[in-house]
Amino acid sequence: MTEVLPLAPHAIAEWMPFWKAAGFFFATFVLEDVAAVGAGLLLAAGSISWPAAFTACFLGIWFGDAGLYALARFAGRGWFERSSLRKFSARVARSEQWFAARGTPILIFSRLVPGLRLPTYLAAGFLRIPAPRFLLITGLAALVWTFVILLLAQTFGGQVLKWLGAYKAGGRLLLGTGLALFFSLQLLRRAFADFDARQFSARLGRWTHWEFWPMWLFYPPVALYYLWLAVKYRGAMLPTAANPGIFSGGIVGESKMATLTDLMHTSPEFTAEAELLAGDSAKGRLISLREICERRNISHPFILKPDLGQRGAGIKLIRSEAQAEAYLQTTRAPLLVQRFAAGPQEAGIFYYRFPGEARGRIFAITEKIFPAITGDGKSTIAELIWRDDRARFMANKYLQRLGSRQNEVPAAGETQPLVQAGNHAQGCIFRDGMRWNTPALEERIDEISKNVSGFFIGRYDLRFASEEDLRAGKNFQIIELNGAAAEATSIYDARNSLWSAYRTLFRQWELVFAIGAENRRRGAVPMTFLRCCREWRNYSALAVTYPAAD
Repeated sequence: MTEVLPLAPHAIAEWMPFWKAAGFFFATFVLEDVAAVGAGLLLAAGSISWPAAFTACFLGIWFGDAGLYALARFAGRGWFERSSLRKFSARVARSEQWFAARGTPILIFSRLVPGLRLPTYLAAGFLRIPAPRFLLITGLAALVWTFVILLLAQTFGGQVLKWLGAYKAGGRLLLGTGLALFFSLQLLRRAFADFDARQFSARLGRWTHWEFWPMWLFYPPVALYYLWLAVKYRGAMLPTAANPGIFSGGIVGESKMATLTDLMHTSPEFTAEAELLAGDSAKGRLISLREICERRNISHPFILKPDLGQRGAGIKLIRSEAQAEAYLQTTRAPLLVQRFAAGPQEAGIFYYRFPGEARGRIFAITEKIFPAITGDGKSTIAELIWRDDRARFMANKYLQRLGSRQNEVPAAGETQPLVQAGNHAQGCIFRDGMRWNTPALEERIDEISKNVSGFFIGRYDLRFASEEDLRAGKNFQIIELNGAAAEATSIYDARNSLWSAYRTLFRQWELVFAIGAENRRRGAVPMTFLRCCREWRNYSALAVTYPAAD
């Protein structure tokens, strides 16, 4: 019989720092400040190292903050949208705008006042503050807060014990823990009161399909590669010099109307006509809209969209003047009207040319497929969406767009389009369309591009009637030209592997940096980092006022 030897004392000692750190990590989920102070007292006694104490407390606090945010955003907001309370959606939308404009100082202040953290972080998740923004702010705040608490507890250990007199009795600590668990369970019970396994399965399924991953999860490898390129080419802001003829190179804050104006002057037969609305008020801009439509002979339907926009935000297909008037009242951001290019097909063509080269190339082509559901005469639109193998992954976006129409029951065989904007973030399906590339198409895109002053790399979004026309390089209409920040969106083809997507993006950013470096050598001056941050802040403030895209 094999003898079981007792664990050697030195082996236990080796694992003690790990268990201490793990204990403080999990303790932060119950009472984070008390856990941090306790770690500081052990620091004062020399019973734990600074790296172990700091890492355990910081990560525990930050993960706890993220957990509250995720709970409210995915479970709490989902429950709200399925419950009878959704009649207050307009008020919630106004709250979203208010919180988006003031969220940063509120999140920072709540870190300083322990009683405010729980409601503030839940509110941030429920009101859909962007996850990267929330994680960045709370991460930095938790970093500073943890360092200060540990330092104070280590330095003034004796005094801290007096401050913690209320926690000396184990019964009080247990009471506090019990209350925290009670309220957490009540919150979970309420959040999952109308739990729907089908909807939960769809939301869970998004995490198994990388094309639906949120930006904060998908982009870290790209961000790291960007930093490597910044070192390699000696300039983090070089992408802003990739297209000297476009503001910021097309990274942030560029005007859609400015590039469309160039295209209308140089390639009018291939550009969907557009014009910026004048006026400071909704009434003034409605008058301007009427005048432009009459002068340019633009009839319904037409497109209204923000002059500053990304990822399809705010794009609306306007079918009546009442719809246009309602749109104009939602935002004061600069808007443009554009003639609707019927298509019906749409593609994204990513093009690049090095300065000094005689000819450019097509890097990637995206085929855009506009999803739709077909009625059975019995099910509501919402039910059909949740049952669709792919639409269910974008259900929240579709249902938000449809509003009260989601409860309609389409007739058997009736088709209901789910999206009009050719953008993946809005629910459009992307496929690799390089089969459409021909010498004739590449020559046409190259000819158009060389006529746009200071343009070297970016993506055309265009609509066309047939594949034959596109391959021949004729009968298409450009609806947008996006600069250096544009993606080769064919990466979102569900048939691609995650590594294939990263490989394409790495190659794309390598081209952006190389072209920016060459333009810098020729005299172009990259935008400063601070200016870029200001432009991004200005755009973000405008974007929260944009209505849901079609």
